[in-house]
Amino acid sequence: MAVKLIAVDMDGTFLNEYSEYNQARFSEQYQELLRRRIKFVVASGNQYYQLKSFFDELDDQIAYVAEGGAYVVDKKQELYCAKLEREQVTGVLQWIGRTPGINTVVCGRKGAYVLEGTDEEFIKRMSHYYHRLNKIPTYAHIDDTIFKFALSYVEDDVYPLMGEITAQLGNIVAPVTSGHGSIDLIITGNHKANGLKKIQQRYDIRDEEVMTFGDSGNDLEMLSYAGYGFAMENASEPAKAAAKYRAPSNREEGVMKVIDDWLNGRAPFDQA
Repeated sequence: MAVKLIAVDMDGTFLNEYSEYNQARFSEQYQELLRRRIKFVVASGNQYYQLKSFFDELDDQIAYVAEGGAYVVDKKQELYCAKLEREQVTGVLQWIGRTPGINTVVCGRKGAYVLEGTDEEFIKRMSHYYHRLNKIPTYAHIDDTIFKFALSYVEDDVYPLMGEITAQLGNIVAPVTSGHGSIDLIITGNHKANGLKKIQQRYDIRDEEVMTFGDSGNDLEMLSYAGYGFAMENASEPAKAAAKYRAPSNREEGVMKVIDDWLNGRAPFDQA
């Protein structure tokens, strides 16, 4: 089976435990992907401006499915930007405001936003994932297209909270988790697989010609639909259940190991 598109999640997947990757090894691989006309896509819940900082030299060649699928860019050109209506944004924020213990980032096309007075440790942590992160006095000060909310909650209570969100806000947003107490509220249907399909349409790539890598709840759709869906060895159980294949852990450069296997026709690709 041919592979024409490779999509990688970042944290816990392409990046190691130090939020780094082997740039020399990937550079060599990428040149071979170019030669074979394989499209490389970064598919992450993180902000586009953060993701592109890892690939500045390739920015005019690769594609990004950012914000969990809400924002899609190819070769520096915006292909898709999801949008919540103002009243929907207000409804979600009012519900969050009535629920104690939630720290919130409001995510949009131009940047991300936290209220002044938000816990500074949370802001510091979020600035790693959102390079354009602005403090605002009230949500009314936001002048942007909003398409996602990033929440942080007590890790052990994440799944009950997700159930409550689905019950109360399921007509507006869907909760997905990337682990460690993090929950993204995305517009229903605007997941990573939806973003990847927009890139596939642009390049006439079939689902069975897609290879994806992921480790958590926001990767489920792209792991399950792709011809080659690889869950990392360190992935959550739902991610492993969604994927057809396994990759070594992110600590072992598992994504690049599988890409090497594909380039050299080793298992599971030797039967393709």
